[in-house]
Amino acid sequence: MTHLYDRQYIAGAWCATYGKDFVELADPNTGTIVARVTTGHEQDARHAAQAAGAAFTGWSTTALDDRVRIVRKWAEALEKRKGALVHAIAAEVGTPLKISQIVQVESPLRNIEHFVATVQTLAWETTVGNSHIAREPFGVVACITPWNFPLHQIVLKLAPALLTGNTVVLKPSELTPQTVQLICEALHEASFPDGVVNVVNGTGPVVGAEIATHAAVDMVSFTGSTQAGMAVTALAAQTVKKVATELGGKSPSVVLSSADLTRAVKSTLASCMLNNGQTCSALTRLLVPVELAEQAHALLRQEMSKLTVGSSLDDSSRVGPLISKRQQANVHDLLEQGEKQGATLIAEGSAVPEQGFFIKPRAYATTADNTLAFNEIFGPVLSVLTYSDVDDAVRLANATVYGLAAAVWGEDSEAMAVARRIRAGQVDINGARFNALAPFGGYKQSGVGREGGTFGVEEFLQVKSIQVNPPSGV
Repeated sequence: MTHLYDRQYIAGAWCATYGKDFVELADPNTGTIVARVTTGHEQDARHAAQAAGAAFTGWSTTALDDRVRIVRKWAEALEKRKGALVHAIAAEVGTPLKISQIVQVESPLRNIEHFVATVQTLAWETTVGNSHIAREPFGVVACITPWNFPLHQIVLKLAPALLTGNTVVLKPSELTPQTVQLICEALHEASFPDGVVNVVNGTGPVVGAEIATHAAVDMVSFTGSTQAGMAVTALAAQTVKKVATELGGKSPSVVLSSADLTRAVKSTLASCMLNNGQTCSALTRLLVPVELAEQAHALLRQEMSKLTVGSSLDDSSRVGPLISKRQQANVHDLLEQGEKQGATLIAEGSAVPEQGFFIKPRAYATTADNTLAFNEIFGPVLSVLTYSDVDDAVRLANATVYGLAAAVWGEDSEAMAVARRIRAGQVDINGARFNALAPFGGYKQSGVGREGGTFGVEEFLQVKSIQVNPPSGV
């Protein structure tokens, strides 16, 4: 059965799209066409931007407690759809069910409450000398989100944007329509005032470009590839909008000679394989001392053999399929290039199903100039590089255009010293757990701005200084 998705959510109501084009989507587990999405038109984007602009004054002057109440109602409506969201994301993205539940759904639901707590304790107004400092919303925010973590990325933008008094035009990925429909149903159930949040399904070059340039839009928050982020930034610059971007990554995992090698290899491989390699912050480069290379390779062969590859809807699968035939072909092309450039296969996972968009997990020994060592692959592929000393390790860690994430393994003080030298937005030491309240974002071509916690809230606020005279007689 093929499901049809042909409506937009604008000004508090479902409406027909002006668009005539469509995309057909296949089940990543089987390759069978299961959905048809009518993609939005520029007129849909204009309608949404105008609705958000009209709603801004009312929403921005709504009491914070009332904004919190409605956002919490959205969270409650999402919680009621938790099971459906877990299944939809597993089916559309290819995320294995257990990961879909824990990472794709439960984590963003917790994040909404984190943002609520943050805005409730934020210093909205302060004083500096004779200046009154006020934090105010930007206005209309265009939020453009990717397919790999559809709910998570939408929450990271919508929750802080709405809580701080902005109105929103959301352009989610057209590749996850069932997930987006569930999110829209929850937004509608929460009863936001008409126009406060609008959702336009469509492609980046059409809908994304329109909202990035529209005069009613004051800020753009974009997550996606570095190339697409560059294009959006250039478009938004035409009207001098604020642009926050979270882009690609090629994150290094630096194993020092003092590290627990077994733990470092296991954790790095797990990070690389998360969401089938479709994670921007995944640790996809393992850097080991040259004298430990053979031990690291042996551990990778041992751990790779344990990976179960299969349907994302099978509870026993640890690695599922990629989202599309196109993504599968892109990864195959990069592997072919890398092998021609001298990448040597160290280890690979078990056989993959013949149907669907599966890629066999692989680890390669590469040099820094190999395409597998510096390109974001977005598949279950790990590059292993060797270094001669700590300075060489830091040089290799910083040797790409990206700087989103990194890891360092070793004696604590030595690892901290190396972490400070790596040009990345977040660095984990010895497997320290992820902190949702810490700022998330990148250096270099991994983006500008931060998401999560107080820093993620501040991205959606402007700062105004009002100078006042001292009281008479003072």
